[in-house]
Amino acid sequence: MNKRTRAIDEDTFKLIIATIRKGFANDGVVHKPNERIATILSLEYNLGLRVGDILNLTMDSFVKEGNRYHLDIYEQKTGKYRNFTVPNEVYQFVRDFAYAHNIPSKAKLFSITERAVLKHLKVVCSHLGLGGVGSHSFRKGFATNVYVNNHYNIELVRTLLQHSSVNVTQRYIGIGSKELEDAISKNVCLG
Repeated sequence: MNKRTRAIDEDTFKLIIATIRKGFANDGVVHKPNERIATILSLEYNLGLRVGDILNLTMDSFVKEGNRYHLDIYEQKTGKYRNFTVPNEVYQFVRDFAYAHNIPSKAKLFSITERAVLKHLKVVCSHLGLGGVGSHSFRKGFATNVYVNNHYNIELVRTLLQHSSVNVTQRYIGIGSKELEDAISKNVCLG
């Protein structure tokens, strides 16, 4: 668990991705637009997968089931099997990327190392003056969004991230349960 990185919010996510997509100059070095890295980080933010798992994806990883798609993967870090539905918009986004780059269905979508992704992200964050942001910030952002947008259901987040316990998930996203937060705010008496 990477405690040094923070979850990013939607505005920070959009700023980072836009900067990567348009290119930038940092310390006299020009960094060209990089759709590949923008796509990798977008998938991490939208699916909650680790970068290493995203780098192993192929178009064949997306299995059609009726009118929807799901991913059948084994997580690189844990070896755990994951099977979950992928929003149609995310599938279309990946399909469009593969098509635009002539990537065959059985080939890895991203021919880049995890280290190269992290190095580029570090340069972008330095350029933008963002501290505490690493690749895990995107996964943590996903987890925080799911938590907040689903009535603070920490068990749902735990299941999606495949953590061993709710306590691990709470530490991971850096927030307590909604019930604890509400209890504390309802108990304020300053006078």
